[in-house]
Amino acid sequence: MGTKESFFVHGENLVKKIRELIEEGNVRKIIISDKSGREIMSFPVTIGVVGALFAPVLAAVGALATLITECKITVEREEDPGPVDDTET
Repeated sequence: MGTKESFFVHGENLVKKIRELIEEGNVRKIIISDKSGREIMSFPVTIGVVGALFAPVLAAVGALATLITECKITVEREEDPGPVDDTET
């Protein structure tokens, strides 16, 4: 199971923050909620899928950003497996 992290952002910064999170590469899912905590939008982030394939998602996020003043972004991140020990005992 991965870890979760939340950010509060204003509508005008929503698309920028989503782009940054996608570019980080270790994000598994992004959930956007309103100020009261009600989920508005969520989408999985597949590793290696960026650019043109996320254009429709970013367009929808941009449209959403014009309608809300503040929202919460919850990010599910991949768990860091830690160092691999290949030594035999």
